[in-house]
Amino acid sequence: MPKCKLLALIEQKRMELVDTVAKTGLNSAAAMKISKELDTLLNAYQREQTKRRKQSASR
Repeated sequence: MPKCKLLALIEQKRMELVDTVAKTGLNSAAAMKISKELDTLLNAYQREQTKRRKQSASR
């Protein structure tokens, strides 16, 4: 997935989490679900960054 698309998804999910926490609380099931989704996106971004660094180092 392109870096800019992934960053846009991360920001969108982050905003969704902030809104959900404000409405339902930090420990609500909805907030936990969105938090896990955000974690998944952040992990994907981190994997992409690591992969790009390794590709740059091998050149």
